[in-house]
Amino acid sequence: MATALTLGAVQLACTHKKTPPSPPPPTVKFVTLKSEAVTLTTDLPGRTVAFRVAEIRPQVSGVVQKRTFMEGSDVKAGQQLYQIDPALYRAAYESAAATALSSKLLADRYKPLAEVNAVSKQDYDNSVSAAAQTKAAADAAQINLVYTRLLSPISGRIGRSTVTEGALVTAAQTTSLATVQQLDPIYVDVTQPIAVLLRLKRELAAGQLVQGGPGQAQVRLTLEDGSRYAVNGSLQFAEVSVDETSGSVTLRALFPNQDKLLLPGMFVHEEIEEGQRTDALLVSQLAITHNQKGEPTALVVNRDNKVELRTLVTERAIGDKWLVTQGLKAGDRVIVEGTQFAKPGSIVKAEEEQPATPAAAASPATASTNTPPP
Repeated sequence: MATALTLGAVQLACTHKKTPPSPPPPTVKFVTLKSEAVTLTTDLPGRTVAFRVAEIRPQVSGVVQKRTFMEGSDVKAGQQLYQIDPALYRAAYESAAATALSSKLLADRYKPLAEVNAVSKQDYDNSVSAAAQTKAAADAAQINLVYTRLLSPISGRIGRSTVTEGALVTAAQTTSLATVQQLDPIYVDVTQPIAVLLRLKRELAAGQLVQGGPGQAQVRLTLEDGSRYAVNGSLQFAEVSVDETSGSVTLRALFPNQDKLLLPGMFVHEEIEEGQRTDALLVSQLAITHNQKGEPTALVVNRDNKVELRTLVTERAIGDKWLVTQGLKAGDRVIVEGTQFAKPGSIVKAEEEQPATPAAAASPATASTNTPPP
């Protein structure tokens, strides 16, 4: 009898036992995507190139008598750089000039005689021809004499000299005596894959990019030590042919260089302004992960607070965000916090993330950038 009562009490207790409540849905924070205008830039490595380069080579042979410039100095167009011994060329010119004068005088005497048939027409024609030939020889001798003074064809900075006084130089030599380079302005050449240029042209034709006229794209420069060059440049042109080995084209930009800070051959990074995309979607990098295939993915909360997994196509990173071209649209609510608790198909409690206040934006990490290391 006691056993029966005990069993009945147990059954009654089980009957009145409450089922434990279901756990509340996890809380996540999301941001609502909005399309915005974004300026697209590309960072490419490149080299500086002198605006103009003149290699100084002799046009006549002879011994260098003197050098009239200081290595590494600025020279002006028309300034004398070297003097080749002019003695032989002066003597040749004087001899040719004397012969030309004699031929001219003979032709002048024959002219009135030919008019009265005192000399034959043929003799007169021969004297005129000889006068012209000797005049040309005298002009050539004078040019060679002038060439003994080697002048700078451009204004710029001259490098080191490859010869000293007493050196023998020849008109046909391949080695230059010195090089003059114009440094202000200066070119910066970079290479860009042709696939990028083709994509930009398609987006421009589709109205996705807004771009200025030719040569108006702004270009910024970062030097090898990481410092920013103070003056912006402008894009001049793109090469008309594609490099067959690398599949890229050369872009050339022009930069003012009044202080001569940029020197030819320097390695730099060039930031080229490609254009502006008017309807870009930027998603925080914290909200994007990758699946086993390496594809970028993001979790989205729909209107029923159910989590959806989206596979994305990201084009590039802009600051701390990804530029998303496929998989999301304006108005989507992308989870940016609590993704570890949100599973595709599950119900969540969604809260919109509030924008950071100015006080919160000044984080300790930012404030500590000016603090010297311990």
